[in-house]
Amino acid sequence: MISPGKISRGKAEKQAAREARLSAALRENLKRRKAQARARAGQGSESDAAASDTTETPAPDFRRNRSRD
Repeated sequence: MISPGKISRGKAEKQAAREARLSAALRENLKRRKAQARARAGQGSESDAAASDTTETPAPDFRRNRSRD
């Protein structure tokens, strides 16, 4: 009989294998998220550059009581 608090060799190996799989999955997830963030950052700078090249249009007037001037 196994004493309480001790883990058998087979169970320890299963836990170690599970932890290794989870660690690998977390690393891959982090790499993917970083790549997505870099792509979003790259897109933002391109769209900002394109927006600065266009001529500025006046902002729409959303005031409720517009003056007649």
